[in-house]
Amino acid sequence: MGKKEIALLSETESLESLLHRLPDNHSRREFIQVEIFKAMAGKRGEERMHRKMIEFETEEQHRFLKNVCLSRDRWKVQVDGLLLTERGAIVIESKNISGQLYFDDKTGEFSRTNIEGVKTIMEDPTIQLNKHIRFLRLFFKRQNIDLPVSGIVVFTSKHCEFLAKPKQHHVCKTYQLVDYLFNILQEFPLKSNPHDLSEIQELLEQSSTPYKRKPLCHLYSIEETELYMGILCTSCKNLSMMRKHKKGWICADCQAVDPLAFQHTIREYFSLINTHLSNRKLRKFCNLESPYITSRLLGIYDLETAGALRNRTYSLKKKD
Repeated sequence: MGKKEIALLSETESLESLLHRLPDNHSRREFIQVEIFKAMAGKRGEERMHRKMIEFETEEQHRFLKNVCLSRDRWKVQVDGLLLTERGAIVIESKNISGQLYFDDKTGEFSRTNIEGVKTIMEDPTIQLNKHIRFLRLFFKRQNIDLPVSGIVVFTSKHCEFLAKPKQHHVCKTYQLVDYLFNILQEFPLKSNPHDLSEIQELLEQSSTPYKRKPLCHLYSIEETELYMGILCTSCKNLSMMRKHKKGWICADCQAVDPLAFQHTIREYFSLINTHLSNRKLRKFCNLESPYITSRLLGIYDLETAGALRNRTYSLKKKD
């Protein structure tokens, strides 16, 4: 029987796990709760954008790629959406920002006024869009692909209002996206010998460099010693799972049975604490005593290993 694959928790799952392990009086709890809200709202916004792209139909061949991650030396980009067509490529930048939105062409500033009337100066999303466009143009040029590149910023929140939009950039709401895309395509020259988009898609996928997430404790400067230890019960959210020989793992508080409890905790460790773990460190994180049982449980999963015996470390396998 092959070993089980294991991966990081999603961004939202990682944040929720971190919150469960923080004491009620921890100084970062409120911040983490806000981060969870933002992550969930952003995910919903991207899903709305992806559903809207289903409506994009044209007789010309086209491809819509999600979350395109590319790099050149130290320059890394993560593109929310990329529309490939015979005429050209369109970078789609997704932003989930609510409130009244104002682009000031004179100062180059972007601001948001929330429902309480508080104005906040924010980073102009068209700057990030321009970076991604420049990267794609260089990428295509180096691959001898003659394909023009443009872009658009899509505000996915249902509760946003434009007070002023930039004159030099394409900016819209989710429901307007498809119409805007067709308008942008009209700006591209019609090619007599269009590129094979399947080849370009394959090239982008082969060049993909997945975004490397930092463990959240490193990202938010939280020490491992500040967290509650134990194996999380996904039913009652207490760190009270215990190993039972026949039933797998059972919660000492609510009696829920979860055969994946240990696997979830390994994913938590990689998502929250460090990119590498050892038998000793995992035992401490899980509140387990036996190094032998922990080693046997770790052996179930398809992990990279380094060192031998007591000095052995484990890490997630890199995807090809």
